Amino acid sequence: MKKELIDILCHKSFKFSREPSFKLVSGRLSRFYVNCKPTTLSARGMYLAGHLIFDEIKISEVSAVGGLTFGADPLAMAAAFASEINSQPINAFSIRKTQKDHGIIRWIEGDIQPGQRVAIIDDVATTGGSTIKAIERARSEGFEVIKSVILVDRQEGGLDNIKQHVADVSRIITRDDLMARWQELNG
Repeated sequence: MKKELIDILCHKSFKFSREPSFKLVSGRLSRFYVNCKPTTLSARGMYLAGHLIFDEIKISEVSAVGGLTFGADPLAMAAAFASEINSQPINAFSIRKTQKDHGIIRWIEGDIQPGQRVAIIDDVATTGGSTIKAIERARSEGFEVIKSVILVDRQEGGLDNIKQHVADVSRIITRDDLMARWQELNG
């Protein structure tokens, strides 16, 4: 599954330039760009990512999986779907970037209750900032964050930063994985 997902990411989501030309959220220019949405919102990519994330969290005894909208949303839904297929149901949730200001005012949407053990996921980690924000927000809402899973680690310090907030952190794919396959495909 991982090899196939790497292939899809290389075709749909990964860009490489010999000169730094991709502007990151930080404003810094990079030679690498990963936009996972074309992959995680495709049927096959969603299927593969969901199963791989479920494999990472299934022994953690979490009752829900989610993260900061929008990067984590398709992954959380796919992992929840994979969990049900495997008769180990884990619910999905989404953490808003801004607090809802009407109805029941909340940061987190999903079928979860404070006190539950959860896994925070993200599609890409560079510095880990959005994942850390999701961890902090989940904890402030009363959830016990026990694991974090990153689909693509850009290998720029993000996982180390996340590990300062939750001990159990894993990644599915690295920038090196993508770069190696990209070079095979593009010479």
